[in-house]
Amino acid sequence: MSCSSTTQISVFVSFLFLFSCTIYLTSHAADTLSRGEIIRDGQTILSQSENFALGFFSPGNSTNRYVGIWYNRISIQTVVWVANRENPIRNSSGSITIGTDGNLVVSDGTGNFVWSTSISVASNNSSAVLVDSGNLLLFNDDVRNPDKALWQSFEAPSDTYLPGMRVGLNPRNNETHRFTSWKSENDPSTGNFSLGVDPEGVAQIVIFENLRRRWRSGLWNRQIFIGIPNMMSQSLYGFQVSDEGGRMYITYSVHSSSEILRFRIRWDGTEQQLRWDEGRNEWVEFWAQPTRVCEFYNRCGAFGSCSESTSSICTCIRGFESRSRSEWDSGNWSGGCVRRTELECNRNVSSNGGGRPDRFLELDRVKLPDFSVSRSVDNRNHCRDNCLSNCSCNAYAYESGIGCLTWSGNLVDIQNFPQGGSTIFIRLAESELRESKKRVILIIVLVVVLGTLSLCISAYIFWRCRAKLPDLCRDKIEEPVIVDETKSGEFWKEFSTQHDTEGHQGNGPELPMHSLQDIEIATHNFSPANRLGEGGFGPVYKGTLPCGKEVAVKRLSRKSGQGLEEFKNEIILIAKLQHRNLVRLLGYCIEGEEKILVYEYLPNKSLDAFIFANPQERLDWGRRFNIIEGIARGLLYLHRDSRLRIIHRDLKASNILLDEEMNPKISDFGMAKIFGGNDNQGNTNRVVGTYGYMAPEYAMEGLFSVKSDVYSFGVLLLEIVSGKKNQYRHPEYSMNLIGYAWNLWREKRPLEFLDPSIRDSCSPSTVLRCIHVGLLCVQDSAMDRPIMSTVVLMLESDSAIVPMPRQPTFTMGRNLTEMELSLDSSEVIISRNNMTNTMVVGR
Repeated sequence: MSCSSTTQISVFVSFLFLFSCTIYLTSHAADTLSRGEIIRDGQTILSQSENFALGFFSPGNSTNRYVGIWYNRISIQTVVWVANRENPIRNSSGSITIGTDGNLVVSDGTGNFVWSTSISVASNNSSAVLVDSGNLLLFNDDVRNPDKALWQSFEAPSDTYLPGMRVGLNPRNNETHRFTSWKSENDPSTGNFSLGVDPEGVAQIVIFENLRRRWRSGLWNRQIFIGIPNMMSQSLYGFQVSDEGGRMYITYSVHSSSEILRFRIRWDGTEQQLRWDEGRNEWVEFWAQPTRVCEFYNRCGAFGSCSESTSSICTCIRGFESRSRSEWDSGNWSGGCVRRTELECNRNVSSNGGGRPDRFLELDRVKLPDFSVSRSVDNRNHCRDNCLSNCSCNAYAYESGIGCLTWSGNLVDIQNFPQGGSTIFIRLAESELRESKKRVILIIVLVVVLGTLSLCISAYIFWRCRAKLPDLCRDKIEEPVIVDETKSGEFWKEFSTQHDTEGHQGNGPELPMHSLQDIEIATHNFSPANRLGEGGFGPVYKGTLPCGKEVAVKRLSRKSGQGLEEFKNEIILIAKLQHRNLVRLLGYCIEGEEKILVYEYLPNKSLDAFIFANPQERLDWGRRFNIIEGIARGLLYLHRDSRLRIIHRDLKASNILLDEEMNPKISDFGMAKIFGGNDNQGNTNRVVGTYGYMAPEYAMEGLFSVKSDVYSFGVLLLEIVSGKKNQYRHPEYSMNLIGYAWNLWREKRPLEFLDPSIRDSCSPSTVLRCIHVGLLCVQDSAMDRPIMSTVVLMLESDSAIVPMPRQPTFTMGRNLTEMELSLDSSEVIISRNNMTNTMVVGR
C-alpha cells in the first residue's frame, strides 16, 4: 500500500473518531440522564428550554471541580446549586451517572463516589431530569410526575432560592429545608450561615450564624413579612405561605417568565434579592438584609429598642432602665433593660392593701418582638383582656392578617421604623404611665406658657409696626378690601361665591388682596427692565415691596388661555398648599380687567434656563438629582399627602422654579384639577397642557389621572438627565427623546443618554436608576406607570424593586414648524358638540 493511501486512511479514521466524539458529546445535551449514560467533565445537560445547565465547574480562581446547576443563557456563570460541596474533585476526570442502585452519583477518576442522592430506590431503572425551573429530579421507571419524584435538588438546596422552590418546615419531626451559604466567594463548601423558616413553627424567615439568630423577617400577615419595612406588597415579591398537613411552605414567583430573579444567602451572612439586568449585563441587587446596624438580631437586648434616627441607637422602652448603666454608656447594649416598677399583678396584694391595675403603653411603627404566641381571640379588646388576665403576659399586639399575639418572656429584637411597622402594647405599672402623663402635662403647660408669651410679644411688635407698613408688606388684612367694580363687577361677583373649583364649598382664598396702584409701584409700572419672562398666561415681573421684600408678579394677559376659572383655581389651590417643593403664593390683585398673582421671588428663575443652557452654565449631576427628587416629592404631596388629591396637568421644565439654593418648586396651578375621596380618574372635553409632556390617554382621549402627571414627570426626568428637550431628534433616529432613550436602553448603552457635560460628575448607578424610572413613567398604558410614592421609593432607595420598562410606542413625533416652536403657551380651544378639540404646542 502506498504512503498516500495510508495517509488518506489515517485522516478518514481520525475524522470518524472526531465525528463519533461529537455525536457522543452532543447526545448529552438533552434534559435527561438515563441508566447507562455518563456525563463527563466538559459535558453538560440542558433543561428543555435551555434555561439551566448541569455539569462540572470551578468557582472563581479555584481549580477544584464541582457538579452544579447554573443559568445557561446568562453570560456570567451563576451557580444556583452544588452537589459535591464537601468533596471537590482535584482534576478533570469526574463523571455523573446513575448508579447500580438507581441513585444519581458523582465519581472521581478513580471510581470513588464523592456524592450521591443516597435514597432508597425501589427499582434501578431510574433517570434524572433537569427541568426549566432549575430543579434536578430523580424519577423511578421514567415516571415524569414531579409530585412522584424520588429526590429533587429543590429539597436539598445550596445557597440559592429560586422561583418555585418551597422553603419547608415540619415541626412534628423537626424537618426543615435550609439554604446554607458558601464558605467563601470561591469555596462552595458549607459556610457558617443558613436561612430557612423559623424552627419555632411560625411563618417567618430567619438567618442563622451557626446556631445563633442573625436576622428575621417578622411574621407573614398574608401580604408581607411585617418585619421588613420596605417590603411593600405581596404582588411586589410574589410570596405565598401555605400549610399542607401541618407542614409549612414559603414560596415565591415572578410576574413574567422573562424576569430572572433569585435570592441567595451570601458567605458573609447577607440575604440578597437579585435580578438579572439584560441592559447592564449584570446582576442587580435591589434588596438585602441585614445591612444596617438595627437590622441585626436583638441589637439592644431585652426590652431595648433600636433606632438609627437617634444619637444613641439603643434606648430602653419607657418604664424600663438599662441593666448596667456603665455598660450601656460605653455602647455595650447586650445586657438590655429591666423594669423600673414591678407590675401590680406580680405584687403581694394582701401585704400592701392592693393597688391600681396595670396598664398598657402603646408603641407605634415598630418591628414586633420575637417569640410571640398566637391567641384565638376575635378582636383587639379581647386580645388586651387575654393579656391582662395573665400575670406573665408582658405585651400584646393585634395585627391584621395574623390576629392576637402575646409575649410572656423578655421582649427581644425590637426595632423602630421611620414609617410602616406595627403597633404593640407594653404592660407597665400604672404609676409609670401616671408619671409619664405628669411629665407630658408639664411639658404642655410650659409650651403653652412660652407660646402665649411669644404671641404677646409678636402682637405688640406687630401693633407698633403695623401703621408703618404698606399693604403689600402684610400677609393678612383685617378689613374688607373695596374694589372698583365698574369694569369687573360680574367677575368679582362670581369670584366672591367662594366655591372650590369642583363645586365643593370652600372658605375662599386666605391671602391678602393688593391694589393695582401698589403693584405698579412695586414693579415700576411694569417696567420692561423688571420683566423676568413670559409664558402662555402673560408676562412675569420682578417687584420690590416697600419693606424691601422681593416678589414675582404674574400678570395675566387678555390673550392668555387662562381665564377666570384658572385664576380662581390657582389662588384657591396654592393658598391651601404648603410644601417646600411648591411655589408660595403671597397675594393677588383683581381690579378692572387686571388679574395679577404675587409669588415669592425665586432668583434662579426656571429649570429650563439651566438644563437647556450652554454647557458652561449647566448643573452638575448632584444638583440635577436633587432637583429630580424635589419634584418627585412635590408631586407626591399633591397626589397623596395634601387635603385633596391634586393633578397638575401642566408639569414641564418652565414650570419648575429654583430658589437661591437650587431647590425646585412646582409652579403654575392654573390648569390643575382636584379629586376628592376615592376618585382616581377624570374625563374632559377641554384638554390643556404642553406638547411633548402630555400622556397619550390625555392627549388623545381627554382621560386624566395622577398617572398623567407621572408621564409628564418621566419626560421631565429624561430631559434633566440628557439636557435635551423632548422634541430632540438624534441624527440616527427619527423619533423624539423618549424613543432615543429607549433605543439606547435596549442597545445596552444607556449612559450615552447622559448630558456629556456632566459625565465626570455623575454616579453611573444613580443615572441608570433615573433613566430606568423615567422609562417606567412614560409607558403608554397608565396602568403600567408607577404611582409617585413608588417613584420616590425607587429614586431614593438602592434596594427598591424596579420592574423592567416596556417599549413605548407613543414616541414618534411630528416635525414642528418654526411658528409652533416660537409659541410659548398652552393654548386650549373649548370643544363644540362634545368633541375634544385641542391645540397643544411645544416649548
